Amino acid sequence: MPIAPPFWLWAAFTIAASGAQTARNAMQRDLVATLGTRGATFVRFVYGLPFALLFLAVLSAAIGVWPPRPGAASLVWAATGGVAQILATGLLLATMQARSFVVATAYTKTEPVQVALFGALALGEHLGLASWLAIAVATAGVTLMSWPKSAEDAPRDWRPAALGLSSAALFAISAIGYRASIVALGAPSFVIGALSVLAMTLALQTALILVYLATLDRKLLTALVAAWRPSLGAGFMGALASQFWFLAFAIENAARVRTLALVEIPFAQIASRRVFRQRTSAREWLGMALIIVGVAMLLMM
Repeated sequence: MPIAPPFWLWAAFTIAASGAQTARNAMQRDLVATLGTRGATFVRFVYGLPFALLFLAVLSAAIGVWPPRPGAASLVWAATGGVAQILATGLLLATMQARSFVVATAYTKTEPVQVALFGALALGEHLGLASWLAIAVATAGVTLMSWPKSAEDAPRDWRPAALGLSSAALFAISAIGYRASIVALGAPSFVIGALSVLAMTLALQTALILVYLATLDRKLLTALVAAWRPSLGAGFMGALASQFWFLAFAIENAARVRTLALVEIPFAQIASRRVFRQRTSAREWLGMALIIVGVAMLLMM
C-alpha cells in the first residue's frame, strides 16, 4: 500500500513551483524582444520537454517505479490541460507587455475562484465555507491591485484586464485537466504519476507547436532553434516549475493549490523592483497584504 505523503508537502511543492515560475516568466519576458510573444510562449514547452523526460527517467530509476500506460481518460484530460496552458501562457505574456510585471501576474491570480468552480463541476471537488472565504479574501487583494489607478486610466486598462482574466480562465481549465489526468492515470506512486503526466503533456504540446511552426511559420521555427542558448534556461525553469505544480496537483485539491500559489505575487514584486525597476503603489501593497491574509487562512485550515 502506498505511503500517504505528509500533510504539508503539497504546500512546499506549491511554494517551490511559484518561485520557479516567477523566474521562468521573467526569462520568457526577456525573450519577447527576440522571438516575439508567440516565440517566447513556445520556448517553455519545446525546451522544457527534454528536462521533463530527464526528471521522469531519473526519479523512476531512483524510486524503482516505472510509468504506467495512460488510458483514454488520462490522455484526453492531459490534452485539454495542455492546449489551455499554451493559450493561457501567450495571453499572460501579452498582458505583461501592456502592464507592469507584478500587476500582469496579479490579473491572472483570479484563477483560484475559477479553479474551484471548474473543479466542482468537472471533478466533484467541493470546498467548505472556510476555504471559499480564504479564496475570496485573496481574490479581493488581486482585484485591489489590478483596479485602474484613476478614471482616466480605465479606458486603456480594459485590454490588459481582459487578457489577464482570460489567461486566468485558461490556466484554471489547465489545472483541472492536469489533476484529472493524474488521478485517471492511477500510478502506484504519486511522484511517478505527476511526472508521467508532465512528460506526456509537454510531448503533446511540443508536437503541436512544431507542426504548427513547420507548416505556417518556418521563420519563427528557425529563430527558436537559433535562440537555443537563452531558451534553455527558460525551458529548465519551466519544466522545474511544472514538476512542482504537478506534484502538488497529485496530492491536493487544485483550488487549494492555486490559492496558495498567490504567493507568486510577492515573488513577482521582488522581480519587478530588482529586475525591471518598476515601482509598486500603496494600493498594490495593500492588495498584496490581503492576498497574504487569504493564503494564511487557507494554510490554517
